[in-house]
Amino acid sequence: MMQQILQDMYIEPDLLEELNEEQKQILFYKIREEQVRRWNERESRDPSPAAHKKSGRRGLSWLLGSDGEVWVWVMGEAPGDKPYEEIAEELMEERARKQAQREAQELRRVKEAEIEKKFRDAMAKEKARFVAEKWREETDDRKAAKQEEEEEDRIREELKKCEEEERQRGEEEIRQTEERRAKELYISLKQEEKRSERDDKEWQEQLRRSKAADEEMKCKARRARDEYKRQSLRAIEKGLVAGLSGLFQKTHLNGSGQNRRHSGVTEQSATPAEASHSPAAVGNVAAPVHYRRRQNRRYISPVTQSITEGPVWIRPPRPTSRDSILRWFKEEQRPRRAGYERSSNTIATWFHGIISRQESESLLMNASEGCFLVRVSERIWGYTLSYRTALGFKHFLIDASGDYYSFLGVDQNRHATLADLIDFHKEEVITTSGGELLQDSCRLKCSSPDYGGLFQ
Repeated sequence: MMQQILQDMYIEPDLLEELNEEQKQILFYKIREEQVRRWNERESRDPSPAAHKKSGRRGLSWLLGSDGEVWVWVMGEAPGDKPYEEIAEELMEERARKQAQREAQELRRVKEAEIEKKFRDAMAKEKARFVAEKWREETDDRKAAKQEEEEEDRIREELKKCEEEERQRGEEEIRQTEERRAKELYISLKQEEKRSERDDKEWQEQLRRSKAADEEMKCKARRARDEYKRQSLRAIEKGLVAGLSGLFQKTHLNGSGQNRRHSGVTEQSATPAEASHSPAAVGNVAAPVHYRRRQNRRYISPVTQSITEGPVWIRPPRPTSRDSILRWFKEEQRPRRAGYERSSNTIATWFHGIISRQESESLLMNASEGCFLVRVSERIWGYTLSYRTALGFKHFLIDASGDYYSFLGVDQNRHATLADLIDFHKEEVITTSGGELLQDSCRLKCSSPDYGGLFQ
C-alpha cells in the first residue's frame, strides 16, 4: 500500500483521515523523499544548466557596497541621521501643519468673499439711497451738497471700520480653527501609528507561532525517522522481518504441527549474525515490490488451491463490499494463519473479525490503558489495531496487501505473520511520541462469536 501511494504520489482523503498526526508526518516525509529522489534522477539525466535557461529574459542586479554585499540603507540608523521616532514625529507634525494651512487658506478665501459681498451690497444700497435723495434735493445749495459728501465720507469710514473689525474676527476664527484642526490631525496620526505598531506586534507573534509549528513538525519527523531506524534494527535482531516470510510459507505447506516445529528451529537458529549474513534473508528483504507480488501470485497453498478452483478472482485496489472482504480473507489470509495464535490453531483473543470502529471503541470503553484488539479493515486490504489510551482511543492501519504485515505510515518493519507484528509491539512501542505498548488483549464478550463470517 505504501509503495502504491509513493508511486501515485497521492492518498485518498478518507484514507488520510484514518491516520493520526505522527502517521501523517511520516507519510509526508516519505512522499517528500520520493520527490527529491525523482528530481535528482531527472537532474542526472540532463545536467546541463543551460537547458533550463530561457534566452532573452531580463535580469536584475543589486547595488553592492564596499564590502561586496548588497548595499542597504536603514532610515534613522546611518551616521548623521535623526532617530526614526524623531523623523516620524517631524513628518507627522509637518503633514498636520500643511493640511491645516490648506484648510485655513480655503476658509480665509471663503470668508473674504462673504465679507466683500456683504459690504459691497451695503455700499450699493447706500449709494442708491443718496442718489435718490440727491435727485429729490437737486435744488439745495452747495453747503447741503458738502454736508452730503461729508456724511457719505463718515458713513464710508464707519463701514470700513466695521469691515476691518469683521475681518479681524474672521481671521481670529480661522486661526483658532487652524490650530484646532492641526491638533486633531496630529492626534489622528498618532493613533494611526499606534494601531500600526499593534498590528506589527500581532504579525510578529503570528510569525513566531508559525516558525515554532514548523520546528515542531521537523522534530516530529526527525524522531519518527530515528524510531523507524531503531525498530528496523530491533526487528532484524529478533528475526521478525519479512525476510522470514518465505520460510513461513514453506512451513505452512507442511501443516500446522510441522509449522510449529519449524518455527521453533527458526527462532533458535536465526541469530542476529546469521540473519545479517544469510543471502536468502537479505534477498527477501531487499526484493522490490513487483518481485514480491509475482512471488505472492506464484505461491498457492493447498487451502487456497481448493478455494480458487472456480473462476480466478482478481482483487480490486480497495475493498468494494463485505463479500469481497470475506473472499479476500478466506483465499489470502486464512492460508497465512491471520487471526490465529502463533503456535496453535486457536483464534487469537485479540482478533475480533469484522466489526465497526464504534463497536471496537465500545468494547475498549471500560478497558485499562494498553488494552487492544485487531479487526478487519473495510477501507484497505488489511486490518485496524484499535488501542485504548488514557484519554481515548487510537486506530492504526495494518497493510496486508503484500506478503508481509506492517503499520501504514508508522512502523515500516515488515513481519511475516500478523501474530509476529502483535508480539513485536508487546515489547516495542508503536510510536515514540505516543508510547503505545500492547499489553492486554480485549476479549470477546459472547461465548460463540461468528467473527463476521470469516471462519465459516
